Amino acid sequence: MTEIIAFANQKGGVGKTTTAINLGASLAAIKKRVLLVDLDPQGNAGTGLGFVRSSHRQSVYDVLMGRASAAENILSTAVPGLHILPSTQALSGAEVELLDMENKEYRLREALRPIMEHYDYILLDCPPALGYITLNALTTANHVIIPLQCEFFPLEGVLHLINNIKGVQQKWNPNLEILGVLLTMYDRRYGMTRDVEENVRATFGDKAFKTVVPRNVRVAEAPSHGKPALFYDFNSTGAQAYLRVATEVVQKLAKGE
Repeated sequence: MTEIIAFANQKGGVGKTTTAINLGASLAAIKKRVLLVDLDPQGNAGTGLGFVRSSHRQSVYDVLMGRASAAENILSTAVPGLHILPSTQALSGAEVELLDMENKEYRLREALRPIMEHYDYILLDCPPALGYITLNALTTANHVIIPLQCEFFPLEGVLHLINNIKGVQQKWNPNLEILGVLLTMYDRRYGMTRDVEENVRATFGDKAFKTVVPRNVRVAEAPSHGKPALFYDFNSTGAQAYLRVATEVVQKLAKGE
């Protein structure tokens, strides 16, 4: 069975794309077949994997609009086993265009259905907004990972996001589950970081990943070189953290969490 995981948080800058790229690379490194779907018009997942956004015609926008199949828009990356369905600026108009379309909540799910069996994991990198694109990701996914920067306001927003996820579960996708909340940009030197971690673990219990992703220069540098942290500096604390996150993901899914 293909595991489809959405990375969602309506706040930008919390590590969604970084997590999607590095978890995808980590899963590919353990011989899993992985497809990363970039649902953010900024296209950072593609550039973070070495693609120049203006140089390719492939786009998830055309797939959502029904103008092209997912299969003909998927690109192979330099990471063996990791493919990407990239985004372009054209996706920024999809929110408005989807409004008048039939089956607008399920267009991504239907578009990916023909290629799902080719992958062990499909990772959906959501935009920092709770519009129709994110809704399509949540109706397609069976799990959600919520990356959370270790600051107060991102935590406040997560509680709002969880209420939205519950609404999606009730109305569109009863199979959707929260796989976990992942603390990112973690710096133990700051009291706020420790306070947020304590609050998250008290609030979410086992839904909080044991692994935290540290604030790490090598992880921050990797996208500018078009590489996941694992392939930029394998021994960096950030790369090793994402390998542990991948292990937790596999274990959680095996337990049916």
